[in-house]
Amino acid sequence: MDSCLFCKIIAGDIPSKTIYENDYVMAFDDIEPKAPVHVLIIPKKHISTINDLDDSDKNLCGELFLAAQKIAKIKKITTSGFRCIMNTNSDGGQTVFHIHMHVLGGRKLNWPPG
Repeated sequence: MDSCLFCKIIAGDIPSKTIYENDYVMAFDDIEPKAPVHVLIIPKKHISTINDLDDSDKNLCGELFLAAQKIAKIKKITTSGFRCIMNTNSDGGQTVFHIHMHVLGGRKLNWPPG
């Protein structure tokens, strides 16, 4: 997708400090963090919303959660705890239409979030 911000990051057209990367996903710090730790995990395959996932994306979904686990270890928040969030469409808070997981931690996170 030529106009997709995250696709441009994956392609290297927009710089980012990669925290974790494998063949399926890439992770970097959010530029507007909502917690001391706020990392975005993006799949390298462009999928606009969770509604666009299909059965062929099962392994990719697992890769997102495994990456979250690795990021929690890298950021040293496995013991204190962390939250994984995926927003879908405008009312769900999605602002970049390329699915991505937010990993938040580094402080006590309140519930409900908003």
